[in-house]
Amino acid sequence: MKKKLIAGGSLVLATALTLGACGQSNDGGSQPSKEAGASGTPSASASSGAAGLEPYKLTLVYPGSAQRDMAEVQEEMSKYLTEKINATVELKPIDWGSWTDKTNLMKISGETFDLIFTAGWYGYAQDVSKGQFLELNDLVASHGKDIPQVLGDDFIKGAQINGKLYGVPTKKEFAQGFGFLLNKDLVDKYNFDISGVKTLEEMEEIFKTIKANEPDVVPIVSNRFSNTWHASNYDGKISRDSKELKVVDDLEDPKFIDFLKRMRQWNLNGWFDKDVVTSDDSDQAINMIKARKAFAIGQSLKPGKDKEMTVTTGVPLVQVETALPYTTTGEAQGAMLAISRTSKDPERAMMFLNLLYTDAKLLNMLDWGIEGKHYVKVSENVIDYPEGVTAESQGYPSPGGWMFGNQFNSYLWANEDPDKWEQFSKFNDSAERSIALGFTFDETPVKAEMAAIGNVEKEFGAVLRAGAVDVEETIAKFKAKRDAAGYQKVLQETQRQLDEWAKANGK
Repeated sequence: MKKKLIAGGSLVLATALTLGACGQSNDGGSQPSKEAGASGTPSASASSGAAGLEPYKLTLVYPGSAQRDMAEVQEEMSKYLTEKINATVELKPIDWGSWTDKTNLMKISGETFDLIFTAGWYGYAQDVSKGQFLELNDLVASHGKDIPQVLGDDFIKGAQINGKLYGVPTKKEFAQGFGFLLNKDLVDKYNFDISGVKTLEEMEEIFKTIKANEPDVVPIVSNRFSNTWHASNYDGKISRDSKELKVVDDLEDPKFIDFLKRMRQWNLNGWFDKDVVTSDDSDQAINMIKARKAFAIGQSLKPGKDKEMTVTTGVPLVQVETALPYTTTGEAQGAMLAISRTSKDPERAMMFLNLLYTDAKLLNMLDWGIEGKHYVKVSENVIDYPEGVTAESQGYPSPGGWMFGNQFNSYLWANEDPDKWEQFSKFNDSAERSIALGFTFDETPVKAEMAAIGNVEKEFGAVLRAGAVDVEETIAKFKAKRDAAGYQKVLQETQRQLDEWAKANGK
């Protein structure tokens, strides 16, 4: 899903980078009056309509590329929103590669905007600690009353920091499965029976065949699987196998060391792409899949992920899970929309959010564009491309429905399982919950150490995950530099906060 910029932190900074820092909003993030919006508009719920509301333009900032027909979709959404809450909307996508620099500048300069994508893996807690996002508890109660019922207690609990909500999670998968997406044409060509594949050892036999018979195809593109494997086995610094709330150093965990040695062997076998150390950019990996230059890509998985990515890439894909689904705090914080401290009408922003969870028409405009032009309905909730339109020629490729509102209200494509959302519900219910679900690490007491450790991670993390260096020799150097940077202090602080959290939550 684009979890790329912080992927390197999975080795030693997982708690801090996956769950981030927490803290109180500064004055700039204080809760506005509930009697009137910052723009002078009276309070009103999203369901009360536009009566009595002054016109207002909402700005939605999210990662992605501007589509050719985005202005037309924006206009249609604005017409609809005018009827509902007397608001128009400006869609403001920012390329993933420029996201951090551009959004940081927006925040530092105090630029006015209303809603912005955030995630636990994308700086959510750090921005909360800096006061960039408004606290939403009261706003949800007054203008987003439908949201808690749609999301449920676990989503809300996992997204909170110190009992306060600063971002509203997308209702989507509440867990991650882990494994691979495979080119189906090659699966069929070699008669691979993937129905029972559950282990890395079984995948290795498949990679051997591809390497031996397809000289122009990389068996697995990028080192992304190392990151997803780590996420399937650790919740921050807590091992999935642990029955107690005890932090661990993954570089001392035999399970992780064995995995890194496996990645080293995969590299020596020539199974990775030549740019594996640096090619953790999701777009680059997907482009290799599109060009049929790669057989597999490591992914976090969910029901129907292969069908979704088939639509995106135009290449038939199938998925193989090598780990059972697992739910961590990071899943609740996996995709959220926050309200900026600079919003001139936070109440209207919350009304818009409430509609994204309850109004299927609005959500599907944002997800898929304009009916008749960008898609046609096959049935009530199933869509396909209009005649003459393909994945390559469409004017409004989806910005990513996983970022917005209630995904269970999003239309399904004709190639997807019509029971997809029912499968999602079962998937969410069946996933193993982390014993630390809801814990968010506050890095403030060890901020200097975290920065220093981050620099060490940049030196060693990617090459280890890519299997590009000797494992034991590199781990020894890695650990020595981490300790010099204050890693043991970070471990101790993490455990202290975890103990306090456990006591406060009756764990």
